[in-house]
Amino acid sequence: MNKAHTTCRLAFVIVLLLTAYTVAAQSAENVKSVKAGRSGEAGGPEVKSGSQGHTFTLGKDDFLLDGKPFQIISGEIHPGRVPAEYWRHRIKMAKAMGCNTISAYLFWNYHEPDEGLYDFRTGSRDISRFIEIAAEEGMWVMIRPGPYVCAEWEFGGIPPYLLREQGIKVRCMDPAYMKAAERYLSRLADVLRPHLITNSGPVIMIQIENEYGSYGNDRNYLFALKAIWERSGIDVPFFTGDGPTTYMLEAGTLPGCAVGLDSGSSEADFELARKMNPGVPVFSSETYPGWLTHWGEDWARPDTADLLREVKFLMDNRKSFNFYVIHGGTNFGYTAGANSGGKGYEPDITSYDYDAPINEQGRATPKYMALRKLIGSYLPKNAKLPPIPEPVPAMSFPETDLLPYTSVWDNMPEPVLTVQPGSFEAFGQDYGFMLYSTGLTGHKSGKLTVIDIHDYATVFLDGKYIGTLDRRLGINSVDLPASGSEHPLLEIFTEAMGRINFAHAMIDRKGITDRVILNGMTLMNWEVRGFPMGDGYAESLKATGGEMKKPGIFFRGTLTLGETADTFIDMTNFVKGIVWVNGHNLGRYWETGPQTRLYCPASWLKKGENEIIVFDLHKTGPGSVRGFTTMN
Repeated sequence: MNKAHTTCRLAFVIVLLLTAYTVAAQSAENVKSVKAGRSGEAGGPEVKSGSQGHTFTLGKDDFLLDGKPFQIISGEIHPGRVPAEYWRHRIKMAKAMGCNTISAYLFWNYHEPDEGLYDFRTGSRDISRFIEIAAEEGMWVMIRPGPYVCAEWEFGGIPPYLLREQGIKVRCMDPAYMKAAERYLSRLADVLRPHLITNSGPVIMIQIENEYGSYGNDRNYLFALKAIWERSGIDVPFFTGDGPTTYMLEAGTLPGCAVGLDSGSSEADFELARKMNPGVPVFSSETYPGWLTHWGEDWARPDTADLLREVKFLMDNRKSFNFYVIHGGTNFGYTAGANSGGKGYEPDITSYDYDAPINEQGRATPKYMALRKLIGSYLPKNAKLPPIPEPVPAMSFPETDLLPYTSVWDNMPEPVLTVQPGSFEAFGQDYGFMLYSTGLTGHKSGKLTVIDIHDYATVFLDGKYIGTLDRRLGINSVDLPASGSEHPLLEIFTEAMGRINFAHAMIDRKGITDRVILNGMTLMNWEVRGFPMGDGYAESLKATGGEMKKPGIFFRGTLTLGETADTFIDMTNFVKGIVWVNGHNLGRYWETGPQTRLYCPASWLKKGENEIIVFDLHKTGPGSVRGFTTMN
């Protein structure tokens, strides 16, 4: 983007808005003032051409805006999880709760989905527009670009095309990984550079990697990432983010970079960080108002009283902090990640509501109101927070029938022949589904074991459904009955769920990752068919004539609307699969819960007829969906 064009356009808008801007959270007694404008007490970035903009630097203990101590009160919003049409609304919501800064993870695999293919301009990938809107609303911006971000996002933001290379290591000085990371970060730097505070923009800091001390100790890697940014002309301060423990801070911090704590909730946390990396400001880079939820769990609902005590401590002691997250949004499509803790494989639900102050649909929660009241109590006398924006409209819709339309078995691509099955990545596929088929010779019944199944599969013998494999539950085997055929046809239809996004198990290839054995015999000579089910796939399906009884069916229905608004589509009449509305992939549903409704933004609907297509792994008979105004 042309720097001069961007600066002038921003200058025009922001100078008009600046006079109406009131900073969201400062106290004459308890919070050192945010200095902005060229006079008086104000708050947000006044974007100017030339050299008359603001400065942001790291003091020994404080962040310094225009040379004076500045308390960052930030709310995290991920542009990739929020329809671009709602960016301004969500940023206004954060400002009205008392924030003066927006923090944003950027997802490498969202902006470089395949090697060398970049997208920083379309829809919710338009990072420049997101930053511009934040500036127009009088907010500063912190960027958290990875290359690894965690974030309960597929593979922690790392692009899965890297997994096509056997032996690759991530988050270290592995040559193949670093070559790709440098190429991406250099391109991203071109996008970010015009928006830096040093170029009169709103971006005040950039994070180096994320929670590295929880993963590894290759400090050469962290120094190399910082050097890439500096070579690319990024001249704003940097920060790191780690848990408040000695080993994490030793492995994850860098000299001269501000120390973020995930989270910093006590004076002891801050003191430890100052000891481990002296001479730079320390802040709570992730103060948690909510938490994530996996499939099969109860909804995470952290205690609000504990949160309010932590925020009061931060405000009383003039410590900067970032709400992770103030608004979570949605893991549309195949973007939800997974954990691998003590319970084994733990895939994340589609909703990233996170029990955040601003819920998935953008509405203020009781938690939001409590935080707004608390932060507002630190304002100078007679100062007020901005009004809360009007809620985005939501609607319900009546029961809508979905009928069997076609099946994967009637939309089979040409097979690839292979002696033994391989992962999705081995066949150049990143997401979706894959069918592995072989005729049985020798053993034809008995215990079938897949080593290993990533992540879910339905098993068929001579076209008959036999059972399910489920990595989450540790189920990787099923008993095959005798079929009577001379060479029974075995089919394993496999779903890739989210790649692990945290800790040591991140190399998480999908599909059948090693081999299939029947009574100890390794099965050979397979046909492999990929079903990525990416953009445009649902629209390309052809209707099937006749009855469909074999699971793996697409259902189709038409929703006729006189007006559009956000809605939540209830999937309780289906079992497990994905949903498209007018070609937009809303994400996964699963009867295991706790999520039963998928968020559909108004921008994906239209007046008149709307096409809903559901692919279900198990259901064979007709079903129906309904629309609700809320997730629960």
